[in-house]
Amino acid sequence: MVSLTRMTLLRLLLLAAMLALLLFISSLWLPQTGLTDCGDSWQPCLTFFRRKPEPPLFPVEAEPPEAPPLMEECPGQSFQARHLLAYLKSSMANADDVMLEPYLQSWDQLLNFMESLGTMVTFFSDKVKEKVVLIRELSLKRDLEAHGKRGPDDNSGPQREALRSIRSMVEAELKEGVVDFSRRTESGCRTLLRLHRSLLWLKLMLEGLAEGPDSDGQYRTPGELSRAAYMVALAPHHPWFLRQAAEFVFLALPDRRFFLRLVCARSQREATPLLLAVIHALELVHSRTQRILAEHGMLELP
Repeated sequence: MVSLTRMTLLRLLLLAAMLALLLFISSLWLPQTGLTDCGDSWQPCLTFFRRKPEPPLFPVEAEPPEAPPLMEECPGQSFQARHLLAYLKSSMANADDVMLEPYLQSWDQLLNFMESLGTMVTFFSDKVKEKVVLIRELSLKRDLEAHGKRGPDDNSGPQREALRSIRSMVEAELKEGVVDFSRRTESGCRTLLRLHRSLLWLKLMLEGLAEGPDSDGQYRTPGELSRAAYMVALAPHHPWFLRQAAEFVFLALPDRRFFLRLVCARSQREATPLLLAVIHALELVHSRTQRILAEHGMLELP
């Protein structure tokens, strides 16, 4: 009887621990803190999450494929690769800048992509969605303030321009003293930085999906690709416990065939050019955003 009671108690404790873990994952996703050195006495040292070399600060904007593939509308799903590509291209209408609303519309499609991957990924996508909503709310607030000062028919001036692009938003917030380089604030720039890091994670994962097989003819699984991308893009900015919690998401990702269907491809051969077109656009948007943030010293905002 005593043994049975102990077993029941252990099971209840295990269940409570699992629920606490899921709640923790749901409250944390985007980078909030820096990565503590592996030598800290209170943290286990896992070689799996040691810092890898980061990609170049300003990647060269490579030429797009000579003949971009014609992307079809994929029936019965919220994510549409052709819409994502169109929004990414629209966000680059200004040279050396990223237009804000098409950038956020790109994130709407990327959120559809993430949410289609299963329940576990929604713990992450919900936090990304909060960031997109926050930037839109800040933009709307600025828009209303601008109209109040100049009248509804006056669309000129620096405050109105601040709604249009990432560069103008960054410069406006710096001028107004909204950005704090020493403590966490709900500024558009800090929120953008978190989205920017997550954009790199998704781009690296898609690059892996576009790769061919290894020497044995085997493809890396989406879980392996997502884990490797996470280690480069997000793990250096996450605390140890969150890095371990992310492992549950990698294990729960669907197989490669599911990802191919998301871009309406019947085979890897058919999917690769479609993925490369999206990856190229993501690379351009990411490199431009990286340059703008670096010019203003915002790559490590708390």
